[in-house]
Amino acid sequence: MSSHAFSLLFVAFLTLTLAVRFWLASRQLRHVLANRGAVPAEFSEKIPLAAHQKAADYTVARTKYGIVTMFVNAAVLLGFTLLGGLQWLSVAVFGLTGGGMAYQIGLLVAFAAISGLIDVPIDWYRQFRLEERFGFNKMTPGLFVADMVKGLGLAVVLGLPLAWIVLTLMSSAGDLWWLYAWFVWSGFQLLMMVLFPTVIAPLFNKFTPLADETLKSRIEGLMKRVGFASKGLFVMDGSKRSAHGNAYFSGFGAAKRIVFFDTLLSRLAPQEIEAVLAHELGHFKLKHIVKRIGLMFALSLAFLALLGWLKNQVWFYTGLGVSPLIAPGQNNDALALILFMLALPVFTFLLGPLASLSSRKHEFEADAFAAQHTDARDLVSALVKMYEDNASTLTPDPLHSAFYDSHPPASVRIRHLNRHPGGQLNTAHA
Repeated sequence: MSSHAFSLLFVAFLTLTLAVRFWLASRQLRHVLANRGAVPAEFSEKIPLAAHQKAADYTVARTKYGIVTMFVNAAVLLGFTLLGGLQWLSVAVFGLTGGGMAYQIGLLVAFAAISGLIDVPIDWYRQFRLEERFGFNKMTPGLFVADMVKGLGLAVVLGLPLAWIVLTLMSSAGDLWWLYAWFVWSGFQLLMMVLFPTVIAPLFNKFTPLADETLKSRIEGLMKRVGFASKGLFVMDGSKRSAHGNAYFSGFGAAKRIVFFDTLLSRLAPQEIEAVLAHELGHFKLKHIVKRIGLMFALSLAFLALLGWLKNQVWFYTGLGVSPLIAPGQNNDALALILFMLALPVFTFLLGPLASLSSRKHEFEADAFAAQHTDARDLVSALVKMYEDNASTLTPDPLHSAFYDSHPPASVRIRHLNRHPGGQLNTAHA
C-alpha cells in the first residue's frame, strides 16, 4: 500500500467515525427531548416527573459534551498525525536525548504528557461544571489535582518499566517480539488484578469493613448459597468524589473482595443491596469475568501481531505524517506504538456494537441469576432507585443504546426481570 492511499483510508475512516457518532448523538438528543415531558407508562408510579426530566436534561448535557469532546479529540488526532505534530515531537525529543532508549522512552513520556495536558481542561469541565450542575460532583479541586498526581506516579512506577521491556523486545527479540510482548502484557494485566484491590485502589479511596452486622449476615448467607469466597466486605467512600452509587467485586483468585459505595448503602434497603450483589456475583459464577479476560487477551494478541507487521511497513508511518527513520540505525519503535494507539480506534470503532451486544447478554444472564437467588422484585426496586439516583434516562434512543450501552435499557431490563417468578413489582414497593 502507498502512503497516500493509507492517508486517504485513514481520513475516510475518521470521517465515517465522526459522522456515525454525530448522527447517533443527534438521534439520542432528539429522542430524549421528545420523551422528556412524560414518564414512561411502566414507571409512571415509580419515578417522579421531576426526576425523569432531570435524567433527560443530564443525558442531553452529557451528549452535547460528548459531541464537543469528539471533535476536540479528532482535531488532536489530526494534529499529531497528518498535520505533523508527532513528527515535530519526535525530532525535538531526539535532539534532546541523542537517540537510543532514552529517545524511545522520552518520546512516549512527551506524548503522554501533552495528551494528558490536553485532557485536563476537558476533565475539569466535566467534573466541576457538568457533574456539579446536576448535583453529582462531590470532588474538591484539591482532590482532583491529588488524583492526577497519584495517577502520574502510578504511570511512572508501573508504566515506564513495562514500556522499557516492550521496547527492548521490539528491538532485540526478532520477528516474534510481539508474541513475547504479549506474554509480558498478559502477566502485567494479571498482576494488576491482584494488586488493584489491596495496593492501588486504597491510594484513591478509603475502604472500611462493612459494619452493619445484619446486612453482613444477609450477604454472607447469599455468598454461601452461590458458592462465592471473598476476602472481605468493604465500604468505599465514593461520596467524596460523586453522588453516583455502585457495587462491585475486584481482585483475582483468593484476593477477591466485595465493595459497596457508601452512596449505595445509604439509599437501598438490605434486601435490595443483596439483590444488586447477587447480580454482580452472577457475573462471576457464570464466568463472564473469565470470558472477558480471555477475550481481552485474544484481542491483545491479535493487535500485537498486527503491530508486529505494521512496524515494518514504511507506508504506516508516512501515511500518518511521520518519518520512520529519525536517524540512520535508530530504532523508532516508540513511534510505531504511538501511531498504532492513535490509529486503531479509528479503524475499529464500527465494531463497538458487537462488544455492547455481548455485554448486554451478560447483563440479562446476571439478572436472571440474581432472580434465582434473591427476590426479583427487590432487584427491580433497587434498579428503579439507581436509575433515579444516577439520573439514567429511561428513554434512550434504541439505536444509540444498541451501539454504545453495555447495559440494556431500563424498560427492557425490568421487563425481563418481571418474567421471573415473583418478579412483578407492586408499585408500593418502589
